Amino acid sequence: MPNSFKTSKSNHQTACFQDNRLLKAISAEVRERIYPHLKLTELPLGAVLYESGDVMESVYFPTNSIVSMLYVMADGRSAEISVVGYEGVVGIALFMGGLSTPSRAVVQSAGQAYRLESKFLKTEFALNGEFHHLLLRYTQALITQMAQTVACNRHHSIDQQLCRWLLLSMDRLKGEDLYMTQELIANMLGVRREGVTEAAGKLQSAGVIEYRRGHIQVLDRPKLEHLCCECYAVVKKETDRLFEEFSYPPGGLLHRLKD
Repeated sequence: MPNSFKTSKSNHQTACFQDNRLLKAISAEVRERIYPHLKLTELPLGAVLYESGDVMESVYFPTNSIVSMLYVMADGRSAEISVVGYEGVVGIALFMGGLSTPSRAVVQSAGQAYRLESKFLKTEFALNGEFHHLLLRYTQALITQMAQTVACNRHHSIDQQLCRWLLLSMDRLKGEDLYMTQELIANMLGVRREGVTEAAGKLQSAGVIEYRRGHIQVLDRPKLEHLCCECYAVVKKETDRLFEEFSYPPGGLLHRLKD
């Protein structure tokens, strides 16, 4: 489980540290307290950060990876409820007091993340300061994504769900390329592979994406957004609204909130 992941042998580098939006948003004072305890960790494709019911030992701040939160049914079928990339943190149950969750966290796109052990996270969160407020605001954005995903899966077509999924995933990788098989996408969306194949074929025929051997390249993002349902825009608008407060003044986030 988490302890089996490889920690990068290289020293912390500011550029990589700032690749996570939450870690970048904290003030120098907070950074000095938690930075020595962050471990740059390799997250291979398909790795499970935690299973349903596991007591969490760490949280993860992705830098160039994507992690999916999945609900797995008794018959093995699964569906994605949220996706986390460079903008957030995996393991909110640790600071929300639950310690565990019924979902599974799986690496959707390989890369790296900063791992912070629970004792250091809880110590900083208990100060009820900048880090506390920052994580709660992120949690609100994540809850919005979860709620909208449920509505989208219930009311919108597979074509629209695929568009939403592609846009959310790309936003969390800061690029226009994804490496993901149609089978894995189907597992994320909780639909049959044939449905994803048909939907992806339509997007490719329309010149929106190019798909080859698990490599998805978005060629026309404006058109992709146009073909998507309103769910992507709802999530993006709320996330942007909350992240507008994540500026980097000398006093940090809490300083701005008190102004």
